[in-house]
Amino acid sequence: MTDTDRTPATATGGERPFDLGTGPGRVLVWFYGVFTVAAASRSIVQMILDFGRAPLAYVLSAVAAVVYGFITYSLVRGGEKARRSALVCCAAELLGVLVVGTWTMVEPSAFADATVWSDFGMGYLFIPVILPITGMMWLRRAKNA
Repeated sequence: MTDTDRTPATATGGERPFDLGTGPGRVLVWFYGVFTVAAASRSIVQMILDFGRAPLAYVLSAVAAVVYGFITYSLVRGGEKARRSALVCCAAELLGVLVVGTWTMVEPSAFADATVWSDFGMGYLFIPVILPITGMMWLRRAKNA
C-alpha cells in the first residue's frame, strides 16, 4: 500500500481517495466476507473428508473463496489500485459463475457435488451471480466519486 492510496487531503489540495468500504460498500464487504468464510470452510472440509468424490467441484469452491477473499481485501483497503483490482476480480467472478452455472445446467453429470457457483448460485439464493454485478456497479460508481 502506498501513501497515495490512503492519505487524506493534503495541504496541496489533493483529494482523499474514495473509500470503497463505506455506505453500500459496507454491505458488499459483509457479503464478500461471509462468502469467503463459507466457500473456504466448505471447500476445506470437503477436500479433507472426500476429495476423491468430486475434486473439480471442491477445487472450484476453493477458487471462489480466494476470489471472494481478494475482493473483500480490496474493498477494505480502498484506493484506486484496489478499486481496479476488485473490478477485475468481480468480472472474473461473474465469468466463473456464468461458465460453471451454464456447465452444471447443460451437463449436470460433470459435477459429482455442487460448487458455490453451480446452477448460477441457486444453492446460495443466486447471490453468487448477483454479487459480482452489484460489486462492479459500486466499483464503477466509486471511480466517478
